[in-house]
Amino acid sequence: MTDTVPAGPPSAVSQTTAEDGRVELLPGAYPSASRYANDDLRPVPLADRHWGTYNFAALWIGMAHNIPSWTLASGLVALGMDWKQAVITIALANVIVLLPMLLTGHAGPKYGIPFPVLARASFGVRGANLPALIRAAVACGWFGIQTWIGGQGIFILLNEVFGGAWAKAGTIGGYPWTLWLCFVLFWALQLAIIHRGMETLRRFENWAAPFVLIGAVVLLVWIADKAGGFGPLLDQPSALGWGTDFWPVFFPALMGMIGFWSTLSLNIPDFTRFGKGQRAQVWGQSLGLPTTMTAFALLSVLVTSGSQAVYGEPIWEPVELAAKADSVFGLLFALVTVLVATISVNIAANVVSPAYDLANLAPKYINFRTGALITGIVGVIIFPWKLIATPELYIFTWLGVVGGLLGTVAGILIADYWIVRRTRLALVDLYTAGGRYWYSGGWNWRAVAAFVIGGALAVGGSHSAPGKGPFPQDGLIPFLRPLADYGWAIGLASALVVYAALMLPGRGPDLPEAA
Repeated sequence: MTDTVPAGPPSAVSQTTAEDGRVELLPGAYPSASRYANDDLRPVPLADRHWGTYNFAALWIGMAHNIPSWTLASGLVALGMDWKQAVITIALANVIVLLPMLLTGHAGPKYGIPFPVLARASFGVRGANLPALIRAAVACGWFGIQTWIGGQGIFILLNEVFGGAWAKAGTIGGYPWTLWLCFVLFWALQLAIIHRGMETLRRFENWAAPFVLIGAVVLLVWIADKAGGFGPLLDQPSALGWGTDFWPVFFPALMGMIGFWSTLSLNIPDFTRFGKGQRAQVWGQSLGLPTTMTAFALLSVLVTSGSQAVYGEPIWEPVELAAKADSVFGLLFALVTVLVATISVNIAANVVSPAYDLANLAPKYINFRTGALITGIVGVIIFPWKLIATPELYIFTWLGVVGGLLGTVAGILIADYWIVRRTRLALVDLYTAGGRYWYSGGWNWRAVAAFVIGGALAVGGSHSAPGKGPFPQDGLIPFLRPLADYGWAIGLASALVVYAALMLPGRGPDLPEAA
């Protein structure tokens, strides 16, 4: 038997399969004494997998209704699209990213395991730390940035409530101390919620989703009443048309919109592991992600159109628009809506993942709550207020490149789970040194090779306009430059093919394992 499938304890004596296909460990089978196991990483028992369709739909509604996603359409309009082209692009991107989301999410309800544990099947018990830490790095960065953005939103609205007094407060580090107060309080509130665990997050998302949706609709009704209807923005023709000028803009924009949620396509098992079945996660995500993002994009276009009619210029920033409310009640309602919306997306998208990823790094010393606290601390010490000031250094360089690598990880996970193992896993071995997922010293060199090759193809062509970024004008690897605008898709497809090609020829008789 090759090191592709090392010998290990037979799954038949350690796990059982329910009638609906979901698998759980037999009593006493979980190797809790293993250095690669802790209570937060262990498979969720069937009795505790009770998230239904509404829970998953609410999760996505809560995450989609946030300040950055509100302004997605504005970025596409700025590229020359009209509002119809922008909404269509966003809709198509979210339908496309839904597919890998559902494929990687399948392991959650079936086995009750989070993303870093699923990654052990392909990268190895130790090697899984490679994709986990990359995902954690992106999440920690975005947690800090989103927290700063949320703090700024609260500061702006409270400044309006108090008649501009907050902006006149004394400064610390170049910013009013009242802004620092908003940032710290917002940071602490998020960690307090996640500290109570995933069940608290589920309950929070359940009521946050309809609340934020109502808040967005209220904003639409308010601006429509002031505008007397919509018109100027909706009447603007496309600067690109539908011909040869459109497609060179459309495909890079499509990849950018896909990249908005590509991170969640990796760690969605962190949530689906609590699902009551495949139907719940498939319908919940299908109803929650593409429909909500498309509707939210359309809503942002309509509201912005109304703002142009009322104020003479389009206001794409929802906080800036809400600050123009002419009543204290309106401002406070907008404040609470922004608060809930930002917390909803930031905790789910940027705290849950690194909490599990960091726990996977040292399970005996870091649990889910400790991982969440570390995420919060890292999100502060990276100085997000400075990173926002130099987006070309962080958002368009580090996050752009590292985010592109996540497509390669998704390709490897999908190839391993669906093509190589045909959705069959031996749970005990995912937590055991020397088991069938130990490979060579805990690492699967085939996954690493696929990651390197896919990553090189995905980001090797990264380039910058002269004076606009850190990359050479012709690209890091010039002949790969044409692939740069399609990095996520190129990385996913190439890593999937390479990994499957390396794994399948040498697979042993136990692969796929009997569940």
